[in-house]
Amino acid sequence: MSPSNRRTAAGSWRDRLNAWDTAVFQAAAQRRWPAAEHVLPRLSRGANHGVLWLGTAAGMAALGTGARSRRAALRGVASLAVASAAINLVAKSAVRRERPVLDAVPVIRRLKRQPFTTSFPSGHAASAAAFATGVALESKGWGALVAPVAASVAASRVYTGVHYPGDVLAGAALGVGAAFALRGVVPTRGQLPAPGRPPAAAPSLPEGDGLVVVVNRESGSATAAAGLVREALPLATVVECAPADLTGCLEEAASTCVALGICGGDGTVNQAAAVAVRRGVPLVVFPGGTLNHFAYDLGIETVRDAAGALASGDAVRVDLGRFRPGPEGPEGYFLNAFSLGVYPELVRTRERWAPRIGGWPAGVLAAVETLRGGHPLTAELQGKQRPLWLLFVGNGLFRRVGPAPGRRHNLADGLLDVRVVHGGRSPGLRLLAAAVAGPLTRSPAHAAVRRHRVRIAGLTPGTPYAYDGEVGHSGTELTVDKLPEALTVYCPMRP
Repeated sequence: MSPSNRRTAAGSWRDRLNAWDTAVFQAAAQRRWPAAEHVLPRLSRGANHGVLWLGTAAGMAALGTGARSRRAALRGVASLAVASAAINLVAKSAVRRERPVLDAVPVIRRLKRQPFTTSFPSGHAASAAAFATGVALESKGWGALVAPVAASVAASRVYTGVHYPGDVLAGAALGVGAAFALRGVVPTRGQLPAPGRPPAAAPSLPEGDGLVVVVNRESGSATAAAGLVREALPLATVVECAPADLTGCLEEAASTCVALGICGGDGTVNQAAAVAVRRGVPLVVFPGGTLNHFAYDLGIETVRDAAGALASGDAVRVDLGRFRPGPEGPEGYFLNAFSLGVYPELVRTRERWAPRIGGWPAGVLAAVETLRGGHPLTAELQGKQRPLWLLFVGNGLFRRVGPAPGRRHNLADGLLDVRVVHGGRSPGLRLLAAAVAGPLTRSPAHAAVRRHRVRIAGLTPGTPYAYDGEVGHSGTELTVDKLPEALTVYCPMRP
């Protein structure tokens, strides 16, 4: 086919598409949409500048249970941002299509303020599709709730007469593509390979017979989770106790149970792990705190996840971090991380404010207060005296899920993830740089290395330290190491 014939054929296809698009638009304008006039224009206005989706994401993060809701909200907003950038920086300028003529659209449907940008593709449809797809990639449940709203926003753009149907379809396709493109760069939790952990022998307890679950009734969502435990495991014994009685309840439960269950936050799980190791019983973790780092690294995000592992007898061996001397004896333990510097003060401030304003707002307030008034500590680390804003020692190497290190792929690697933020001005900038740089890096402001043991000397007696969200106070020296594969814990096995 000659070049002139090809141009003629291409022009013919464009003409046909435009004719189809116009015909469908006219048909939609002339059709009655019962009850839509009270809903679709408002949805269309509410989605301006992404306000509807930002509000939805905030509601998901605040009202949803567990990290999955927060991840879904964050991925939805990030997907929306990618789609908006692609639409406004590239697509709108590449195809300059005029907006539809509004003559056929009833006045009651029209927007009070008409958009002034070009028509192709629909930015509202792209944002709606990107947000809904991003949410669904992390949480099918939230995705099912958001999808009808996203579809309604897309339809509202034709209903109000500001876009042709083809604009909306193209925008929606670009939005879906943006969400999947982001997933290619930042994998979802479900895409990541199952963490490597050595399997362990543990009894199968389908209905919880022989399981005693101790619940810290003052931890996060533990009380609500306890009700779910009773429903999922009717033969289990569930004991609710106050934080002051937790150690005694755990010791008593471990002396009679086949498996020890714990429902609470990371500090509560820490105490249960120490008892389980001493008593030689397997541990099952039911997330019931604010952050639940250890449970999530095991792949347990709901009571159902833990109950499934218990029913099938799937368990693994994991390392237990150790520091000496401990807060109340010769040694203490940590499942997630041990730290010195600004973080212990942040934990104390957060715990002071959390009962009044909630966990997440208290964390933000604590970070602001701590960084504004903090001072670096001086310590001798591995034989060298230095000022430090932060010393972080992770139980296993932390990797990234998104922009921040937050997941461990191996809970039995025998290693400590040691990160140091050196003293100096602008602690906030240094801490941010260390978080972005991630593991195994070095710079004048921070360093990250792997170690089997860390020795810290030259501390001022009473220096605060944090371990799994709890705070203790040091003497002049501390030694941090690990007990390899010391703890047996139930864990769902992903194929």
